[in-house]
Amino acid sequence: MEVIKFAAEKIANANLLIMTAGAGIGVDSGLPDFRGEKGFWNAYPMYERLGLSFYDCANPIHFETDPHFGWGFYGHRLELYRKTTPHDGFNIMLNWGKNIAEDYFVVTSNVDGQFQKAGFDPFKIYEIHGSIHHLQCLAPCCDAIWENNENIQIDYETMRAKNIPKCRFCDRVARPNILMFGDYSWLPQRSHEQSDRFDNVIQNASGKNIVVVEVGAGTAVPSIRYTSERLGRRDNTTVIRINLRESQIAGNHISIPMRGLEALKMIDEELNG
Repeated sequence: MEVIKFAAEKIANANLLIMTAGAGIGVDSGLPDFRGEKGFWNAYPMYERLGLSFYDCANPIHFETDPHFGWGFYGHRLELYRKTTPHDGFNIMLNWGKNIAEDYFVVTSNVDGQFQKAGFDPFKIYEIHGSIHHLQCLAPCCDAIWENNENIQIDYETMRAKNIPKCRFCDRVARPNILMFGDYSWLPQRSHEQSDRFDNVIQNASGKNIVVVEVGAGTAVPSIRYTSERLGRRDNTTVIRINLRESQIAGNHISIPMRGLEALKMIDEELNG
């Protein structure tokens, strides 16, 4: 395919490789696709019976009014992400970043920690919506953010948590350090520090060839697509958008209407051919 060859040529000549990723990148690892209510309900039939959408469940109000419900949802996701092995596409991109480009950085809306699990440098990752692997106080009583080492026991009949993590400073309910819908208490400091490191990398890339490899970023929550397109307006920058259903992109960029793993493997074979 000509588009695969074109993408491989761009990556081969990249000085800086930026990997941007949305929820779609996890599908090839076996993570559920929450696209639309049916996608969410296929993963969580209990919530269909309750008539609740992903938007309804991913709301901090539950940690305040019914923490067993809030942690039922997020506790199950935590367990799922801990058990999931990142697919080979992560290794392919890491190899490009370490051995082809001079430097790399990851920008993701995913809260699952899969890039860290795949071996990417934690100091080269910007998680714009936070991480399920970190906790904070619900209030919050202070600005502290700490690692999530909790083991949440779930009643799978009701999708309710049997135990509730507590703030280590005030003993009130702890919540994931994730930006949720309608959020009013998320502590953004950790993500802001990541953002500052990313901005420094971009500022120091003037005059260099930048390639943005975007995988699985849809239009429902378009934060990652906007990030890729903003970067794509810079000189000497090419965006490679890999998305099975929504690969369209304006300008002299590259659109690949394929699943992430399949496209990454084909580009890698072209690079090694």
